[in-house]
Amino acid sequence: MTSKWNYCPLTSTEQEAESRLAQRYSGTPPISELLAERGISTVQEAERFFHPSLKDLHDPFMMSGMDRAVNRLNRAMGGKEKIMVYGDYDVDGTTAVALVYKYLRNYYSNIEYYIPTRTEDGYGISRATIDMAAENGVTLFIILDCGIKATDEVAYARTLGIDFIICDHHVADEVLPPAAAILNPKLEDSTYPCPHLSGCGVGYKLMQAFAISNSLPMGDLEGMLDLVAVSIAADIVPMVGENRILTYFGLKRLNSNPNIGLRAIIRTCGLSGKEITISDVIFKIGPRINASGRMQSGKEAV
Repeated sequence: MTSKWNYCPLTSTEQEAESRLAQRYSGTPPISELLAERGISTVQEAERFFHPSLKDLHDPFMMSGMDRAVNRLNRAMGGKEKIMVYGDYDVDGTTAVALVYKYLRNYYSNIEYYIPTRTEDGYGISRATIDMAAENGVTLFIILDCGIKATDEVAYARTLGIDFIICDHHVADEVLPPAAAILNPKLEDSTYPCPHLSGCGVGYKLMQAFAISNSLPMGDLEGMLDLVAVSIAADIVPMVGENRILTYFGLKRLNSNPNIGLRAIIRTCGLSGKEITISDVIFKIGPRINASGRMQSGKEAV
């Protein structure tokens, strides 16, 4: 098999960016060209690329619906409502549920989680699951990595007094579910600067906004960035902008002090004591998490 390479010269806009960057990185000319090809046009952007900082994460309240989501979550916790954290059975969904559930458990006890089974429940949210939740007194779902097309199901849940906060990153239909709040950077009218967040990434932004609204320290949340990095790598979302920052610090966490469940998987993969890379996450760590939802239940992964 032979490969055919198609060389694409820089566009005029990219050439202008390359010229500006070359003044700063004159010692390594190819660097300026590569940066320009990646849409980086200023020295300031290049420095952020080379030196990621958590300070450069976007304000979570820039995401449409975030105020409504945080207000509904705070009201549920203030009223001691029962909250269900619900997510897809793949890597992105299970890491998202683990992150949100684990973080909120630090501050609230009337909360549980659920992952649908591939064979019995199917993808997304079902009426049977809603009925089960209603019987158990659930009044608020935080649904992660799915739900953006569950219009009929969310409408049905409302008749039972159940609200939804939907955290998704899939493309929506023309008609959105009647949820209490929808967080999705891919919505047609979204102006959020990073449209490529993973489902876990959207959940992280919700928890970030929750922490800000309640004046909580960010340390505990930043300690879960290993889960976000795993979701970004396994879901193959573009590793640019905010995703690159989240992955950078998530990988640092994976290599220094990973969450206990990931530490066990790292040991099983034979990666203990080695530098863990994105390739390791994609081909070794991610598939082991994914296997849970395929062979038994994604709840095991969470």
